[in-house]
This record gives sequence, C-alpha cells and structure tokens, in this order.
Amino acid sequence: MEMTRRNMVSAASFAAVGSAFALGTSPASATGSNPRALLPPMASVPQADGKTLLTPNQALERLQEGNRRFAADQPTQPDISVKRRAAIAASQAPFAVILCCSDSRVGPEQLFGAGLGELFVVRTAGNYLDTAGIGSVEFGVSVLGAPLVVVLGHERCGAVKAAAAVLKDNVALPGSLGPLVEPIIPSVIDAKANLKPGDDLIETAARIHAKRVAKRLKNTPDPAFAAPSSAGKLNVVAAYYDLDTGLVEILDV
Repeated sequence: MEMTRRNMVSAASFAAVGSAFALGTSPASATGSNPRALLPPMASVPQADGKTLLTPNQALERLQEGNRRFAADQPTQPDISVKRRAAIAASQAPFAVILCCSDSRVGPEQLFGAGLGELFVVRTAGNYLDTAGIGSVEFGVSVLGAPLVVVLGHERCGAVKAAAAVLKDNVALPGSLGPLVEPIIPSVIDAKANLKPGDDLIETAARIHAKRVAKRLKNTPDPAFAAPSSAGKLNVVAAYYDLDTGLVEILDV
C-alpha cells in the first residue's frame, strides 16, 4: 500500500508540473507546498550500433522532461560514475545537439538533466553559427546520429544586448566583440520593427535570433541536414530559456 501511495504522488506531481507548463504558472506553486514531491525516474536512452534509437520527437520529449524536473527543483541525477565513463570512453551516441550561448547561467546538461555522453553541445556567445559551429552541428548529426538539434536562446543575453547597443546607440565594441555581435544585429532590427507594446526589445530579439538560426539550419541544402530531415529522422527547433523560472520554451520556426 505504501508503494502504491508513493506512485500516486509521483504521477500527480508530474501531471501538476506539466499543467504549469501549459498554463504558465510556476512549477513550485503547481506542486503545492512541497516542491520536492517525487517525480517518476528518467528512462534510459536506447541505443543500437553506436547510435541513439530515439526519434526526433522522443528526443525532444526527453529534453522537456529533464527541464520540467530542473524547473520544479527536482533535477535528474545524471550518471557520472566510473562505470558510465568507461562505457562511453570508446564512443559517444548523443540524442541531441544543443547550440546555445556561452553564458555561464545556461548549462544545457543542467537545464535538461542530461548525463555524460547524452548531449553534443556547441556553444558561442549569442548562439550564432559560424563555419566551425555549422561543422560541429553537422558532425553531431551526420557522424554521431543525433536526431534533434536545438538552437537555445535565453533571457538577458549579453550578446544580444550588445548588438542592440551597437544598433541603437552606435556603441563601438572593443576587439573582436564587434564582429561577434554583428550577425545578431538583423534580429534586433527585426525585433525593433515588430515590437509590440509592453514587449522588451532584448528578449524579443533573443527569441527572433534563435528562430533565425534554427531556420537557417532547417532550410540548408547541405545533405548532412536535408537528407535525414526529409526522411523524418532529424528535426531542428528553436527554444528560449527563462532565467527566472528555469523553463525552456519551444518556439515556432
């Protein structure tokens, strides 16, 4: 009877957190007075022939489940044991490629509750793709077999803020910072032209920028992306991380 009661609490807690996502309420309030109510365990990621067996949708659901736990103060305890290190020492089979900002507050493994060998992470300030970035994402998809690419923007992005300062105030950035933020400026221009009353320019631009980069990958004629995408074996999505709530929102591209 005790185990049954615990399972009921687990299911109810998970459903409550899911409802918080749908309604925009905070996970803490969704789980009531006990934000550490039990959640069901994360399932293991199936593999075969050195590649993940997850579909693009399953990979995205996996990330969202991990993020729900993170936002609800029930982060997954990833396996970083000696046994796990030994198991992946010879090869890796990540189930997702994450292109995200270098911001120290935006660690994808923590946000998505992922362990060693589960995510192939490409990080640049402002989550922009240069040649090295595109090659890195292509490696994760075509060589490692990841079925999902997530372009992750975030709240209060310093690179987006710097791009806005260049555009609005003609600020001259030192060193290589100017060329770094230059590709973000079109997203700021777009955000400024379409800004709705009450919307924040920086946050709107960050969302637009994530979507622009994701769309660039989705529409590339490169066979490394086009072939698996047309076969339904690859999806590219944009997302936005809220620093205050801990939630990652999937954006329409």
